[in-house]
Amino acid sequence: MADVTRLMVRLDGPEGATLTVKGRVAWTLDQLLQAGEAGCTPIERPAPRWSDYVFKLRKAGFSVETIDENHGGSYGGSHGRYVLRSAVEVIEEVRR
Repeated sequence: MADVTRLMVRLDGPEGATLTVKGRVAWTLDQLLQAGEAGCTPIERPAPRWSDYVFKLRKAGFSVETIDENHGGSYGGSHGRYVLRSAVEVIEEVRR
């Protein structure tokens, strides 16, 4: 996993709330910010509990869309593509 350990961000514009996320939730937010409109999936950016990290971001007030996608292969099925829909300004980041 990447080296981000904490992000302080402003959510939804200059008058929005200032929030701090830490650990793997910060990593997830960083991945979503890097992915932009394309979004990202656990297949592209492996991590153990994507759905939990996204759940925690939503609970904190972030808007994250889940787009269901099918995939083939030996273990075909479906997965979620997560796209950050909130406007987020990074104020401070802490990396290892």
